[in-house]
Amino acid sequence: MTLIDIGANLTHESFQHDLPGVLERARAAGVERILVTGASRSGSVEAQQLAVEHPGFLYATAGLHPHHAHEYDAELDALLRSLLAHPEVVAVGETGLDYHRDFSPRDAQRFAFEQQLAIAIEVQKPLFLHQRDAHVDFIAILDAVRGPLPPVVVHCFTGERQELVDCLDRGFHIGITGWICDERRGEHLRELVRLIPADRLMIETDAPYLLPRTLKPKPSHRRNEPAFLAHLCAEIARERNETPAVTAANSAATAKRFFRLPG
Repeated sequence: MTLIDIGANLTHESFQHDLPGVLERARAAGVERILVTGASRSGSVEAQQLAVEHPGFLYATAGLHPHHAHEYDAELDALLRSLLAHPEVVAVGETGLDYHRDFSPRDAQRFAFEQQLAIAIEVQKPLFLHQRDAHVDFIAILDAVRGPLPPVVVHCFTGERQELVDCLDRGFHIGITGWICDERRGEHLRELVRLIPADRLMIETDAPYLLPRTLKPKPSHRRNEPAFLAHLCAEIARERNETPAVTAANSAATAKRFFRLPG
């Protein structure tokens, strides 16, 4: 199988001591490309640097997660624009709204989200979006955008059926993570994943987070990593009544087209 992980937080401190091994295991598991998520000021810079160090294998996004939205200022805006000028930085984000934790005030979240949407419209690179417990405002902000919105992926989708329908009706793509493997809170996704058209479904680990609870044996460190994307792919394939090879091929083709990856 050929797999593409559209979201891995490889700049996380848990990868500092063994990143070469993490990447080697990912390649051995069939992961052909990994998008390194930029979610903060420093994280976006580090994601771009990693992509430069591993050309053709790692790519990056550049953005400010809603948790850090209170940090958005003119300097950060300029930094994101500078990073997005690089060809290895293929998407704007991670940006969006998170009312579950509210680590930043909601007004600040909405402002930072709107500013990054404006950047995406200007540079015409895809949007890598986050939404948790903020669906109404999330959709309203996207619907109010003036200008040609570039392709959108709602990363790590965890919502209910109507939220999925709202996103699909707007032509958005959907990223599915190991949340679907969580029997405590993700069981509804096993049904919903069948509704996503093959050309709008992408898969991601969101490593080091969301280690699939169905993975056996589980690593002793409990850290998720891109090599486990094959397990997630198999779980999704079973729910969609597909072979893992078909799910992998379709999601990889979609990711290449969406992020304009070569090859």
